[in-house]
Amino acid sequence: MPINYFRGLTSPQRSDQANRHLGRSLAFTAGAINAGGFLAVGQYTSHMSGVVASMSDNLALGEAGLVVSGLSSLLAFLAGAGTSAVLINWGRRRGAQSEYAMPLLLEAVLLLCFGFLGSKAGNHRFFFVPATAALLCFLMGLQNAIITKISKAEIRTTHMTGLVTDMGIELGKLLYWNVHARSLGAVDVKADRPKLALLASLLGVFLIGGLIGALGFKHVGFVSAIPLAVMLMVLAAVPLADDLVSQRSP
Repeated sequence: MPINYFRGLTSPQRSDQANRHLGRSLAFTAGAINAGGFLAVGQYTSHMSGVVASMSDNLALGEAGLVVSGLSSLLAFLAGAGTSAVLINWGRRRGAQSEYAMPLLLEAVLLLCFGFLGSKAGNHRFFFVPATAALLCFLMGLQNAIITKISKAEIRTTHMTGLVTDMGIELGKLLYWNVHARSLGAVDVKADRPKLALLASLLGVFLIGGLIGALGFKHVGFVSAIPLAVMLMVLAAVPLADDLVSQRSP
């Protein structure tokens, strides 16, 4: 049933299939937010490597304002990841079914605020751009921590560097010539094909999400974030409803 399917995506009782499906959903969302956010504020917000590198460049160039802006993005991403950990552990201590759904709901609410208020606040760009960049970095830190906790650090969804590196490793194993190893009695080098397929699918949906996010922001603006927020709410809804029902039960 659809309800059981959505319950399994974000409930504490995990399966590999649920992790894969949730990971792809969040990778799509991250790609869309990252690409749409770039058109909004001129900065990619899903990974911190570029942010830290730009801080170094701007520090060397004496651009103090840009250094502060980069630092705020870094701290926002860190705060998002920390907030996710707090919510997950708070729910776990109380035996909540929504321990993973709560940070997803928070992400959805903040994304709704971005979608509804972004177009109105755009006239005040001096304050709007750094605040929006920090908000999107917070969302990405929040989301990345969720899937990291759920998958025990096997899946990442907000940045592709480590994912593409892992793909390269598996492709290298897949193409490895084992003839000489066999003659020496060594163990064959074998690729983890299911892992490679998962990594490729995550990269693909991130790319598709980025394309849809960029087109959506280009044609309809900030409100293109609203469908993403609704999708996150759908992912979080069933475990949250389960907790509400259990609290009302005698």
